[in-house]
Amino acid sequence: MRDETKNNKDQEPKKQPQEATEAKKEKYSIIEKIHSLSTKLGLKPGHETLVEIEDTDDPHIKQLRLIQGSWDSEDPWFAIEKKNDKKAYAFIPAEAFSHLIDTLRRTQQENFNLKLEKTILQNVPADFEDVWVVAMEEIRKYAKEKNPDKPVSIDLDKLIKKIKREHPNLFINIRDFMPQEMQQLQDNHD
Repeated sequence: MRDETKNNKDQEPKKQPQEATEAKKEKYSIIEKIHSLSTKLGLKPGHETLVEIEDTDDPHIKQLRLIQGSWDSEDPWFAIEKKNDKKAYAFIPAEAFSHLIDTLRRTQQENFNLKLEKTILQNVPADFEDVWVVAMEEIRKYAKEKNPDKPVSIDLDKLIKKIKREHPNLFINIRDFMPQEMQQLQDNHD
């Protein structure tokens, strides 16, 4: 029996260092992700403010412990839960968050405008600006009918096809430029 106990004891210490190594790898992995995010934000990796979130006896209170950086930093703070170091959080000043939201909205608006422009041009407008004005008016009407406070999700291809049906004079009909024989061939093909 002594031999079995001795063998079991020999096996236990081998598992513990392996588990500790895996925990260090996971923590290192999250630190690498934080460094990567810092680089994307224009911060120097290793110079960011890093805090650890620790539970207290009161479930409504958490304790923050500074691991790296400064409490006075204007840059984003990164936080890792002590009990679950696979999760990381970013704390940023409200002003920076507001700027980020504004930037995202502008980017979303620019992206939408580019998609609308592309869709209009694919349908060969006679006057691009006129089609744009009609499309924007249709989008405003649609937004008012739904919920004016929420972003609008609209199929631009369907919208422009609807405008083309209702206002054919705003678009160039390629068939008008085809010789009569070509039009007949096209009609037979359709």
